[in-house]
Amino acid sequence: MARSRRRNKRRPMAEINVVPYIDVMLVLLVIFMITAPMLTQGVDVELPSANATPIQDNENDIIIASVDSKGQFYLDVGGKQESIALLELQDKVRKVLSQNPKMSVLVRGDKNVPYGDVIGLMVALQGAGVPNVGLVTEPETN
Repeated sequence: MARSRRRNKRRPMAEINVVPYIDVMLVLLVIFMITAPMLTQGVDVELPSANATPIQDNENDIIIASVDSKGQFYLDVGGKQESIALLELQDKVRKVLSQNPKMSVLVRGDKNVPYGDVIGLMVALQGAGVPNVGLVTEPETN
């Protein structure tokens, strides 16, 4: 009878140890976080053309930074357009946004300007504290 009591005291364990599964999941997460950016670099993408509706904004609430085909920068704040150096443009945008942080910032880039000049302008705007930049385009012709 003593043997039957010992056997009854041993009950099967009905729990699953999930710690090893969590470890495997974290290792896979790290691997995917490292490899995902490498998979998207260098992919050729042909962007579609689309008609977009124009943004309805008050001209006084918009800052327009432009780059012409020669690589010169222009700043249009409240209807005043002037040629300006990139560092001065960054300082002026920072000052205007400190007074009115809800102003929209748009970038106009000539289609013949090198891509690096437009990126340089966008980096300068980011350095001025602009959270979002809109890109101005011409409407699609049929």
